[in-house]
Amino acid sequence: MRIDIITCLPRLLDSFFAHSILQRAQQGGFVEVVTHDLRDYSTDKHRRVDDYAFGGGAGMVMQIEPIARCIRSLQADRSYDDIIYMTPDGERLTQKTANTLSLKQNLIILCGHYKGVDERVREQFVTKEISIGDYVLSGGELAAAVLSDAIIRLLPGVLNDETSALTDSFQDNLLAPPVYTRPAEFEGLKVPDILLSGHEAKIDEWRHEQALARTRARRPDLLE
Repeated sequence: MRIDIITCLPRLLDSFFAHSILQRAQQGGFVEVVTHDLRDYSTDKHRRVDDYAFGGGAGMVMQIEPIARCIRSLQADRSYDDIIYMTPDGERLTQKTANTLSLKQNLIILCGHYKGVDERVREQFVTKEISIGDYVLSGGELAAAVLSDAIIRLLPGVLNDETSALTDSFQDNLLAPPVYTRPAEFEGLKVPDILLSGHEAKIDEWRHEQALARTRARRPDLLE
């Protein structure tokens, strides 16, 4: 898989992709993540990529021209399954969305800034709009990083145990059950006996019951 991220602040993403699972995924050849500085595609001598909104009002708007140049430059080298715009008014990111996108080959993620992008970008180029929650960030970089992480960890071979992702919260419309590790007792707090029994079938049954109970208590909407 290849993920191209278009941003005004490429260095903001450097650290995120340079550590842990995301770094190993790239080093192992499971994914290629490339950031593109949108200012490189500006024809303005000051490398500006924004301007005042027509009709007035507070805030600046990202221009269509540099975005169009960047996207078309990328499309000249390969075809893309989706061009994703990170925006608060997009479709809410869910595990199902991440699962679907993890099956794609090439993705472009466009990071918004200021008051967002010229609407014509959304009409002409964007194929999917995604939000990571009902709140507004200073820019789309953190949202793009969140989306990328959710996708990349699902790629075969990225996690040491591929079954791990299959038991995460939301995979079966359930929250994950409680988990424990050593020591078996800490200050009088004990690990449930069933987890120490070695009886795999009963442990699986217990975990399912716990996941169901936790979901009913915290996210009953997932069971509807």
